[in-house]
Amino acid sequence: MEELVNDLVEELNCETVFTIPIGNGLPVGESVVVTWIIMAVLVIPSILFVRNLRVENPGKLQLALETGIGFFYDFFYEILGEKGKRYIPYLIMVILYIGFANIIGIFGFKPPTKDLNVTVALSVMSIFLIEYAHIQAKGFKQRMKDFAEPIAIVAPINVMELVIRPLSLCMRLFGNVLGSFVVMELIKLVVPLIIPMVLSLYFDIFDGFIQAYVFVFLTSLFIEEGIEEE
Repeated sequence: MEELVNDLVEELNCETVFTIPIGNGLPVGESVVVTWIIMAVLVIPSILFVRNLRVENPGKLQLALETGIGFFYDFFYEILGEKGKRYIPYLIMVILYIGFANIIGIFGFKPPTKDLNVTVALSVMSIFLIEYAHIQAKGFKQRMKDFAEPIAIVAPINVMELVIRPLSLCMRLFGNVLGSFVVMELIKLVVPLIIPMVLSLYFDIFDGFIQAYVFVFLTSLFIEEGIEEE
């Protein structure tokens, strides 16, 4: 059990890769560097793949890309509708980032989503987008009035929801990623062969994409709540 605790502490520890010489030194953590790698993996191929897009006689690669992006777009469009389509590119970007971040451990990197700072940042970004969507749809004054509905006495509870929502998004993502690590370590202690390999594929790939899906699905639902009635 002590070994498990040590492994868990090591897994949660975000090491400083290097320091930028700004002021007293700006440390750059491992999760930031891995995020840069994920950004490169997503951005560079995207630039290369869209260089020769054609309206007529598209190639197989273009058709595959259009199918993938179209799948995500249609999924979010069914939730958000015409009024919320402006937020779809952000949601697609987030689901791709979290999906890759959760499975990058297969390639020997520590997933950035094991760093609580990363999940907090993602949650704060999402809640800012949610509030922006609400204000854009209803106006600032109406959004302020919403906090006093159905009666003014519940206003403090509604305001607390601004903190509870990003906290729930953050802890759900962080907790599931961390929980899968703990479960895998326990299984390795009990059954050190074959079974851990099979379950590792589940937690590293399938469960990683499930967590990405849940995060953006809840974000899109929160956005939809605020824009369904102008």
